Amino acid sequence: MSLEIIDNKELTREMIDDKTGILDVRAKTEDGIQLDIEVQLTDQRNMDKRTLFYWGRLFNEGISKEQDYKDLAKVITINILDFNYIKLNKFHSTFHLWEDEEKSYMLTDLVEIHFIEVSKFRELREENLKEDKLQRWLAFFSSDLSSETLKELMGMDEDIKKAEERLEFLSSDPKTVELYKAREKALHERANMINSAREEGIEKGKEETAKNLLLMGLDIEFITEATKLDKKQIEEIKKNLN
Repeated sequence: MSLEIIDNKELTREMIDDKTGILDVRAKTEDGIQLDIEVQLTDQRNMDKRTLFYWGRLFNEGISKEQDYKDLAKVITINILDFNYIKLNKFHSTFHLWEDEEKSYMLTDLVEIHFIEVSKFRELREENLKEDKLQRWLAFFSSDLSSETLKELMGMDEDIKKAEERLEFLSSDPKTVELYKAREKALHERANMINSAREEGIEKGKEETAKNLLLMGLDIEFITEATKLDKKQIEEIKKNLN
């Protein structure tokens, strides 16, 4: 089946410092099925609502005012996430519209939503690369892919072989390499900022706890043990309270 790319976000200078880590691709199959593919690196705590919003928008755009509802085409949303989101013990979850009690009855096949959680795939004890095409692609995009595994994947899958050849071509393009390095740097800096903020938050939490314990009249030795703060820090907090 052929696939037409309708719209996609290419990595540009404007995207280098993008804090969301989101990449969208819209595509269409030869029989009219629309696909919305989203790659997201960070958990924005809104993937369920975000998914339904973009699915609905794409579905509504499927017909013009002059067309009938019967002309509405199927929309498939594919979310590729670099974090755990679905509370199920599998890396690929698919959702449709089923009747609550009669689980075998589907209202319509026009709705199809996929969640592919890369972090769960990495945790698999046993992979089935030979029989599972999705697993082959996820292995191909792994950051720790060995040359031996790559060779094996290319032998199994002609599409992966073509993709690797394309990546080799892009890796020789100076502009692409420059953008890739800049994006990697931006992601590392963001990770450092998140860790620093988390540590700062933990520290502030300890100080708030110490303050509350002081107000309760507990002694400094006990508070030091409870919060793991330095005795001088607690004395300073007590001084500020007074």
